Amino acid sequence: MSGQRQARPSGEKLHKVLARAGFGSRRQLEKWISAGRVSVNGQIARLGDSVTPNDLVRVDGHPLGTHALRPLRTRVLLYHKPAGEICARHDPEGRRTVFSALPGVRNGRWVMVGRLDVGTSGLLLFTNNGELANRLMHPSGGFEREYAVRVLGQPDRAALAALTGGVDLDGQTARFETLRHAGGEGANQWYHVTLREGRYREVRRLWESQGLVVSRLTRVRFGDLPLPRSLKAGRWQELEEGEVSALMRAVDLANEREAGTRARGARPVERPGRRQAKDSAQDPGRRDKPRAQPSPRAANASQDARGPSGGGARSRRVARRRTT
Repeated sequence: MSGQRQARPSGEKLHKVLARAGFGSRRQLEKWISAGRVSVNGQIARLGDSVTPNDLVRVDGHPLGTHALRPLRTRVLLYHKPAGEICARHDPEGRRTVFSALPGVRNGRWVMVGRLDVGTSGLLLFTNNGELANRLMHPSGGFEREYAVRVLGQPDRAALAALTGGVDLDGQTARFETLRHAGGEGANQWYHVTLREGRYREVRRLWESQGLVVSRLTRVRFGDLPLPRSLKAGRWQELEEGEVSALMRAVDLANEREAGTRARGARPVERPGRRQAKDSAQDPGRRDKPRAQPSPRAANASQDARGPSGGGARSRRVARRRTT
């Protein structure tokens, strides 16, 4: 009948597909759908709509690639950001960005989990699953962020008590969940601190509220994932299948993890060496593409940046340059 919406085969909920593609949280995307910003096969989408890989989805008039409509194997990277890199896809000033060091990803894109300011180094997480990224970043997840901080000066007991008791920053109370001394010499003292959420420059601003200057700052842990000691600045590692599954379970996405790996038509999970060989045979030029190396200064500073007792000792496969 004219004017009626045609029934479509059952598929995956539209807002879930858009969240996985990195457009935002599911709640935010439900608002986009309600506002008429999303269409499916030329018709304005409605809440509750499902889509299949055969549907044409547009967001603000821009078509969504068919790869985004297919369940994909979730991947997670640990990246050791050097100080000086920008947490953005592109920088108008031409500065190096964290995305320039990452491997290529087929049928998707990397989504950054939070960010670090330009002067901060350490652990950054990336995933090709936008919904996972949103859940990891949301304060309700309660994931601890641990930082190694080198402070110029000797804080007294009152200052340390204030930092864990609560300090007013722009009308909001901020504090460290934990704070412990980690050594140091002379005026330079190392501390390890944890936060449950990362507001803008919160670690630096907390110390500055006590009249102290942060001379070096490195994130050494996110949740249960430490910055591996073997991971040099400017390099990345990929989590193993079991570690990704544990991370998905921690944010209640375990069922979707299984759907992505078992979906009909999805790529089978392969061991890294096999996948590298397969991709190199299909595109020999990719294998020979040089990987940007960290500067000697960044590489030499990577161990010192963790502080006297920073970083985790978990051993993982060090990922080399490869595209999948």
